[in-house]
Amino acid sequence: MPASPVTYTFLGPEGTFTEAALMQVPGAAEAIRVPSSNVNTALDKVRDGSADAAMVPIENSVEGGVTATLDAIATGQELRILREALVPISFVLVTRPGTRIEDIRRISTHGHAWAQCRLWVNANIPNAEYIPGSSTAAAAMGLLENDTHYDAAICAPIVATEQPGLTVLAENIGDNPGAVTRFVLVGRPGVLPEPTGADKTTVVVPLPEDRPGALMEILDQFATRGVNLSRIESRPTGQYLGHYFFSIDADGHVADSRVADALAGLHRISPATRFLGSYSRADGHRTLVAPHTSDQAFRAAHAWVKNILSGASVVPEYTQEASPRA
Repeated sequence: MPASPVTYTFLGPEGTFTEAALMQVPGAAEAIRVPSSNVNTALDKVRDGSADAAMVPIENSVEGGVTATLDAIATGQELRILREALVPISFVLVTRPGTRIEDIRRISTHGHAWAQCRLWVNANIPNAEYIPGSSTAAAAMGLLENDTHYDAAICAPIVATEQPGLTVLAENIGDNPGAVTRFVLVGRPGVLPEPTGADKTTVVVPLPEDRPGALMEILDQFATRGVNLSRIESRPTGQYLGHYFFSIDADGHVADSRVADALAGLHRISPATRFLGSYSRADGHRTLVAPHTSDQAFRAAHAWVKNILSGASVVPEYTQEASPRA
């Protein structure tokens, strides 16, 4: 029997930056693609098996972490990040035909898009009110409905191109022309992607107790093993005020000895630590490893301890240069 087609879901509707990220996945163009109204719905489709994986935004170069994704992936049935994608972000201001920029009183878009265009809006439409939208594309599509309660939307250029009922009033309105959003493809737990040498590992670490030095203990697990952190963010657990978890991206793969040892250390400190995945970096940036934190150095150190336990000689053979002076 032929294999069932792969089903992906993404933060919709069609035309979002998230769909553009999904189209970077090999085979996505031929797969079944189902838009979801929000991140929680997309991840729930993966959890209940109605989708094989979901593409969701996790971080923006201007606004930081996407809290909806950080929170949704940190709780509930366990999920895995399979890969990441980077999408350059640009925005346009769209309206219904005939609307002038001076007629605009309310603008709708996603919260992260609004944050990235806030300065432009303040300079050009200073009295405009922000109306939150579930996505940039959904806000733009809402302008085509009869009962829309806003006058304009901020969205991706492709949405305006594909919808003849929309008029572009302004292009390239982002405050940072180099803005990039990072997306992750999330699936159910399974075999991990093989290490490539340019990898990233994501974990969620609940703070066991709020006391001086608690965060330092977590960071030390990485620092003492030479593992660089590319992102760390605190998020409230929602249980009570002052109770947090940390969402962390570390350079390297769990198959790397230094990363595995760091994760083992985290688990000793916080047994509720959640492993979210090891996957290749979208930018291909290779992990820089100091000689004393290489896998070879870890193997040599473990062998040295094993020799101690076995009673074998463990006296190092000093070279003339390394020998202590009299």
